[in-house]
Parts: sequence; structure tokens; C-alpha cells
Amino acid sequence: MVVEDGADMAGGTGTETTAPLGYEQARDELVEVVRRLEAGGTTLEESLALWERGEELAKVCRRWLEGARARLDASLAADDGEGGEGEEGEEGEG
Repeated sequence: MVVEDGADMAGGTGTETTAPLGYEQARDELVEVVRRLEAGGTTLEESLALWERGEELAKVCRRWLEGARARLDASLAADDGEGGEGEEGEEGEG
């Protein structure tokens, strides 16, 4: 079971110390952090903790998106390299 120490103050789940967050999980938690900050009603200390958690979550999301972009670019580059040769060969034969 995941320990949620500090979850109330930062709005986090505590999972950042026990398991890496997936993109959707980090994004959803970030949306909740932003909602709580925009709603107000938190102390300065709570707001700072929320802000810091939001920055961490934004980094997680950014890393996931950069990784996804790299995978897509690599896949597209591989497809271009393989597909281009096959198409030229087919055109030359026809």
C-alpha cells in the first residue's frame, strides 16, 4: 500500500516516492493542483507546497512528452528509411 504522507498539503498521492507516475496520472494530478491554487483559500505554506508539486508534475509530463516525441521521430525515420527503398524498387520494376 502506498503511504500518503504530505498528500493533504501538496495535493499529491505520495506515489512519487514509491512508483514513477504515468503521463495521465501526472497530468490529472497537475490539473487538480492548478484547480486548488486557483480556488485559493490555502495558506502561504500550502500554496508553496502546491506550486512545488505542480512544478514536479510538469517536469514528469514534459519528460513523458519528450520521450513520446523521440519514439515517434525514431519510428518515422525508420519507416522513411525502409519505405523509401521499397518504393523505389517497385517503381523501377513496374
